[in-house]
Amino acid sequence: MPQHTRLLPATPVGMTDAAKLLAAGELVAFPTETVYGLGGDARSDIACARIFEAKGRPQFNPLIVHVPDLAAARGFAEVGDEAERLAAAFWPGPLTLVLPLRTDAGLSPLVTAGLGTVAVRVPAHPLAQALLRAFGGPLAAPSANPSGKVSPTRAAHVMAGLAGRIAAVVDGGDCAVGVESTILGLAGEPVLLRPGGLPVEALEACLGAPLATGGDAAKPSAPGQLASHYAPGAALRLEVTAPEVGEVWLGFGPGCTGAALTLSETGDLVEAAANLFHLLREADTLAGPGGRIAVAPVPERGLGRAINDRLRRAAAPRP
Repeated sequence: MPQHTRLLPATPVGMTDAAKLLAAGELVAFPTETVYGLGGDARSDIACARIFEAKGRPQFNPLIVHVPDLAAARGFAEVGDEAERLAAAFWPGPLTLVLPLRTDAGLSPLVTAGLGTVAVRVPAHPLAQALLRAFGGPLAAPSANPSGKVSPTRAAHVMAGLAGRIAAVVDGGDCAVGVESTILGLAGEPVLLRPGGLPVEALEACLGAPLATGGDAAKPSAPGQLASHYAPGAALRLEVTAPEVGEVWLGFGPGCTGAALTLSETGDLVEAAANLFHLLREADTLAGPGGRIAVAPVPERGLGRAINDRLRRAAAPRP
């Protein structure tokens, strides 16, 4: 049944109200430094089932567990030496670690999709930290959007996609990073499962070795591995230097002066990542029903890897 979705302010009263809703098994969207997350009690089967229902998300797709610090993460996952080193370097921040699940973790099996691993992150956003501490427990929090659609970087994006399906949204303004966290598997040898807001080069420098890449769209071990994901309504064409008639051109860099929208006029990958999902929504509106979006080339380095990953999934054939 549709419910009234409250827009909560970024105040202590707003945090208290959000924590009460979460304690009652309700869903609350909140800002992180990457994108808005859809939070529910990670220990509650009902709350986690509501996340899948609200998003229309396949239940074989695991959820990320958000905790306030490394000490809390140790309560749910086996944190080895490599994980400790990475956490010391990059937590809080846009890094998710997929670690062996503790037998006494007490998490809903819906969070892990029945796997023996759990994806854990310590967000850096002060409102995410305040909410986690006010709630006093782990929050399962995928991106706060209908499954497969463009991720939200503003409270208005969440309301547009999920109003009537969740209890509340904490309005914390724009997300600074703008693409989801980087996901690193550490259940065995380190493996990159999803590029994201932390450049792969930084992880390789910390580990002292190049990273292998992995992930299975049919049997995901972490979020963001489905072949078709982050998709607007319009069809996408990538690596476009000269758009066709009728296409909305999403540019990047100083060579795209004729573009309707530009991820970054100067070619700044940090700016482009922060703008990506918002401008995909704008381009989708400009394109209209049955329209097409052409996207300029983005270099495959640093945050460009995460941007291109999202663009390739958005352009993939729809299921």
